[in-house]
Amino acid sequence: MSCCRFRTSEKAKREEVAALLAQAMEANDGLLYLTPNWVPRVFCKPGRRIKLAPTDWYALGLDRGGIDERWFASTTEADNAGRADDEGLSYIRFNGKKFLLRDAVEEGKGAVVGDAIWEKYHRWPVFSKFFDNLGPLPHHMHQMDKDANLTGQDGKPEAYYYPPQLNAAENRFDYTFMGLEPGTTKAQVRKCLEDWNKGDNGILDLAKAYRLKPGTGWLVPAGVLHAPGSVCTYEPQWGSDVFGMFQSLTDKDAISWDLLVKNVPDDKKNDLDFIVDQLDWEKNVDPYFKEHNYLEPIVDPEKSDCEAGYVDKWIVYGLIDGQQRISAKELTVMPGARCTVQDGGASGWITVQGRGTMGKLAIESPNMIHFGEEPDDEVFITAAAAKKGFEIVNTGKEPLVGLRFFGPDTHKSVPMIGDYKKQK
Repeated sequence: MSCCRFRTSEKAKREEVAALLAQAMEANDGLLYLTPNWVPRVFCKPGRRIKLAPTDWYALGLDRGGIDERWFASTTEADNAGRADDEGLSYIRFNGKKFLLRDAVEEGKGAVVGDAIWEKYHRWPVFSKFFDNLGPLPHHMHQMDKDANLTGQDGKPEAYYYPPQLNAAENRFDYTFMGLEPGTTKAQVRKCLEDWNKGDNGILDLAKAYRLKPGTGWLVPAGVLHAPGSVCTYEPQWGSDVFGMFQSLTDKDAISWDLLVKNVPDDKKNDLDFIVDQLDWEKNVDPYFKEHNYLEPIVDPEKSDCEAGYVDKWIVYGLIDGQQRISAKELTVMPGARCTVQDGGASGWITVQGRGTMGKLAIESPNMIHFGEEPDDEVFITAAAAKKGFEIVNTGKEPLVGLRFFGPDTHKSVPMIGDYKKQK
């Protein structure tokens, strides 16, 4: 047994948050360290690529399921049965204390998330995560606003990016089913729900799978069925944890009917027509689904300088129903290089390779993280810091790579789906 102990911060009292936030904002010019935010799922088997120590995959107990997700810059609670009070919520750490990002947003308002976001949403309305499963997930969807609102929640569009740094191993199934085959009828999907307790309900017979490639991604609007493959995924998404599983048997594991209807009104939990009508039918049977949803990185020429040794790429972009809901970028800084980052709004940052500095903070991507440990890899970049700008310096001998995701309407413009073809 090792006699060494890793550092942990003490939870601050709610009445301490205002003072701690003000001190942290001043000390580090609006850049705030975040602690790892691990989330288990009872229907998942950990893929073991998100750097959690092998001894800690079931740190919350076998009954809670394996930890196969790490959430970033989240003020959204994980909707898990038996969850802890703060499950899914990110903590800021400063001078040996930690406090919820959600509480910091309530205190700092526009200085933390930006005036426009605070005035419209009164919260940080997005988060991101690493998702990493050993096998495929069930074919499922996240409700659209019209249906999620019936249970007091928001709909959830999301996006995928497959970081090469976390995908040296492919695990069991590097394909994702997306939507439904063109020509599929609602009656066919309804029949799958009728057959739920017969074993495999056959929903994948109605779907098409796409090979997943590290360094690429997808935009997944709310209401669209998808069965993520076993590739470690970075997922910027709207701040909601609604979903409905449409597949009864996955990777030889039975899926409870409760996971199909967990975000359905009580009087509709056995209404098959209502459940099917939660799907955005037009998007699910789109014959040009890949053309309308597939993403490849796009270099942002205004934020990149290859001669100076840094490149900023769009990895999540495009509009969802005409709106800029979620977006993300990947910044690479070569050894010895430095760059100034200035964005239109707040973002959550995770370091996926290398080490260096971000303003006054040291940042580094660890090889392994024990449950409860607080590495220097995750930062919340407040709106104040993003507007003022800050310098990132690579102090290591390999590329320094970080992913950052943004809230709605942060940018004056974003690339459109398919624009990656223009740079080839």
